Amino acid sequence: MIELIELIHIILPILIVAAALVAVILKDLLSAVIAVAAMSLLLSLEFYILQAPDVAIAEAAVGACLTTAIFIIAIKGTKRMEDET
Repeated sequence: MIELIELIHIILPILIVAAALVAVILKDLLSAVIAVAAMSLLLSLEFYILQAPDVAIAEAAVGACLTTAIFIIAIKGTKRMEDET
């Protein structure tokens, strides 16, 4: 019988890859940034489950929060292609 932690170790990497693929496929930059932030949060959860809480905190802080904020500020400074037509 598969235990819960083993099931999480199977499902979580699949969700991480799925979030990464969604970020690549999406055309809207803001939606892609949100997908990357979700991937980063899932990755930090995986680090925590693997008993590396310091790495998990760093990934959540830098990957999910700081990088997402920088991307959103950069996107805010650009013009949308739909507005040009």
